[in-house]
Amino acid sequence: MSRLPLIEPYRPDAPLIIQGAGTVSQAGFVAQASALAGTLPQARFALNLCESRGAFMLGFAAALLRGQTCLLPPDRSRQTVSALRASHRDSCVLADFAWPGAVRVPPPAAGARWSDAVPTIAAAQVATLAFTSGSTGVPAQHAKTWQQLAVHARLLSGRLGFAGASIVATVPPQHLFGLETTVMSAFAAGAVSSAARPFFARDVAQALAQADRPRLLVTTPVHLDALVRAGLELPELDGVVSATAPLPAGLAQAAERLLGAPVHEVYGSTESGGLATRRTVADAAWLPLPGVSLRIAAGVAVAAGPHLAAEVALADLLEPAGGGRFRLLGRSGDLLKVAGKRMSLADLGQKLRAIPGVVDAVVFRPTPAQGDGLVGRPAALVVAPGLDERQILQALGAAVDPAFLPRPLRRVARLPRNDVGKLPQAALERMLGE
Repeated sequence: MSRLPLIEPYRPDAPLIIQGAGTVSQAGFVAQASALAGTLPQARFALNLCESRGAFMLGFAAALLRGQTCLLPPDRSRQTVSALRASHRDSCVLADFAWPGAVRVPPPAAGARWSDAVPTIAAAQVATLAFTSGSTGVPAQHAKTWQQLAVHARLLSGRLGFAGASIVATVPPQHLFGLETTVMSAFAAGAVSSAARPFFARDVAQALAQADRPRLLVTTPVHLDALVRAGLELPELDGVVSATAPLPAGLAQAAERLLGAPVHEVYGSTESGGLATRRTVADAAWLPLPGVSLRIAAGVAVAAGPHLAAEVALADLLEPAGGGRFRLLGRSGDLLKVAGKRMSLADLGQKLRAIPGVVDAVVFRPTPAQGDGLVGRPAALVVAPGLDERQILQALGAAVDPAFLPRPLRRVARLPRNDVGKLPQAALERMLGE
């Protein structure tokens, strides 16, 4: 059976993790991961809830060495954890905070050292079960082998320059985008990952200041927007990588002006992993990663690539853009059709967010029981402290056909975004019902 190293390239004295003002070497990390693996209970699955990226990486590596599959929950709520443990009964829980019955994972530290050859993992071992966010319904699970994750990390690194870079991220490692760019980039592509998971702009600045150049910031449109709005002076950056939702061109331009670094997006899904990238200010079209191919017919796309076990049908509508590139038109279930006219939910939401005074907004299709009885009629939740619902609808009506106006439209204090800024359908419907 083919096996692959836990860390490749393995350089024992090279840094792997930035932990506060210091670093943890590859050899030190392997020693701690191996020791932790020996303490894990016999189980098929490990549910990794660790908040610190360093502890997550330690727990992830220990589970791999124990032959376990790491479950990546869409969130860390007790309801989600209970549901996952019920559906994966042969499981243990890893956490770096108090959680009933969990194996406590310490932060990686300098000092320990592994003197043997780097441990290896079976290439075909199912390393993770990643779960969709539930933004389009019930979360679904997707298996990734160790070889798939390692190959994909190298594809992304070749395009985005992870090798030798210090990576600071606002996204959690439990999300596949966070795992690919901040965990697997360190294990399989020569990056150094910051253990911090900064949330506020000042936290991002502090984490970047502790990292050597070249520095890359891995983030989402929601976090990037907050960073731009804060307007803080940040340590010099060499690049920004964003995913989980389309990045508006205006926000990308503002970010490049503020940060002085190119902003790239990654396009992909939980099913497929990252498939393509673009520099948003330079090109609206996406360029597939090396070896990735897309068959597009009548807008429906099927992806194939060296990191995929089989072809994956995508839920997005794409169109060819020449030179192997493609444009993203929206999700296949996003299209509104009224009296021969068409508009996507994404486009409608973008127009809503462009209204002066609107801070945040989402347009979505509720289930008929939550709506007004009209199947397919969109609803909207809007954060706009200085506007009432009539004013919002009036402003939106000046930009779109009245047939597409969302009903109901509700003003709310905040949207129920998860850790990566996505909006699970169930959470939206609960808020609309309230």
